[in-house]
Amino acid sequence: MTGAAGAALAVTGGGAVTGGGTAAAVPEARDAQAPRRPRPRCAFRGMWIATVANRDWPSRPGLTAEEQRAELVAHLDTAVERRLNVVVLQVRPTADALWPSPYEPWAQYLTGTQGRDPGWDPLGTAVEEAHARGLELHAWFNPYRVANHTDPTRLVAGHPARVHPEWVLPYGGKLYYNPGLPEVRTFVQDAMLDALRRYDIDAVHWDDYFYPYPVAGQVFADDEAYARYGGDFPDKASWRRNNTDLLVSGTAARIKALKPHVAFGVSPFGVWRNIATDPEGSDTRAGVQTYDDLYADTRKWIREGWIDYVVPQLYWNIGLPAADYAKLLPWWDAVVRGTGVGLYIGEALYKAGDPAQPAAWQDPKELSRHLELAAGYRAVGGHCYFSAKEVAADPIGAMTTVVADHYPTRVRPPGQG
Repeated sequence: MTGAAGAALAVTGGGAVTGGGTAAAVPEARDAQAPRRPRPRCAFRGMWIATVANRDWPSRPGLTAEEQRAELVAHLDTAVERRLNVVVLQVRPTADALWPSPYEPWAQYLTGTQGRDPGWDPLGTAVEEAHARGLELHAWFNPYRVANHTDPTRLVAGHPARVHPEWVLPYGGKLYYNPGLPEVRTFVQDAMLDALRRYDIDAVHWDDYFYPYPVAGQVFADDEAYARYGGDFPDKASWRRNNTDLLVSGTAARIKALKPHVAFGVSPFGVWRNIATDPEGSDTRAGVQTYDDLYADTRKWIREGWIDYVVPQLYWNIGLPAADYAKLLPWWDAVVRGTGVGLYIGEALYKAGDPAQPAAWQDPKELSRHLELAAGYRAVGGHCYFSAKEVAADPIGAMTTVVADHYPTRVRPPGQG
């Protein structure tokens, strides 16, 4: 993902896979024990609304409160028109907030100036308006990203990253909170869960950013923290994974203590490990592996029951040699089986019709084939589309095709089933 695209673009921009790929026939390797499922009475049909760099909303910084609200409501109305039932709104894009937070400043993507009050409460309004339309509102937070630049002086005075410069590390042209510091993990939980306390959100949702995606020739300079806290671990990688585990497990416990009915979901990069790295990994040759490169053992979180649902970003076409959708789907199905964790598939709607993408993505039926294939796997409970701008614009009709083929009526989200 790139910072500008929230939960999606690092899958391509991060150098995760290489090579072309053409459309392939849908494989017959369906679950032999699962005949075609009847139309569900409940399923996860979601879309992400990315606010970082004004990717989806607001369309640009500096709109009036009325204009911002109108655009937000239009996205919610589009979700209803597309027979979706979940909206995943990015409310903490860069260590800032889309609500009046006592911990962090107002997001710059609202007014153009970090810390400036936009004159209304976007998250509060989003919750109210989503629920009025029968939509769940999942609040999407990015835990550690501070800024899409490396100059702390560009942050508003009083920003926690300026008050605590020892918390922050530059890497790859961006600023990050250091996940190896216990005080950082506590702070980011406090900042995120403030929204949970204040609002009737239906879920806390994280994207794929934990430790940053690798950047060639650069070092994430956490040696000092490792020297202080890593003595019980065989290597830095194990210590880093444990830091991420602590964030996930700690957040899960705090959510359940505050509001047990609120779900906790994570949308990781779609490859846990390649089979060449680990025999239990997926039959892929991805250039990024969450376990090894982002220090995020997503499979462990499922097995431990720390998360309520997982939305792996399977942002590749059927038949792509390096990361085949048709091979990743059964891998995730097997991981989730019997755990009680919901499995919803992240779909790369933004690739449909993009001339830079492989030939499969020029076919408006590619995404519909994804849902057809997924219907053969019992654990798959729905799909989530990146992202709102494309759900509305639908340049080659891929979303329209999905709705026509698979969404004949609206259904309840899993949390209301």
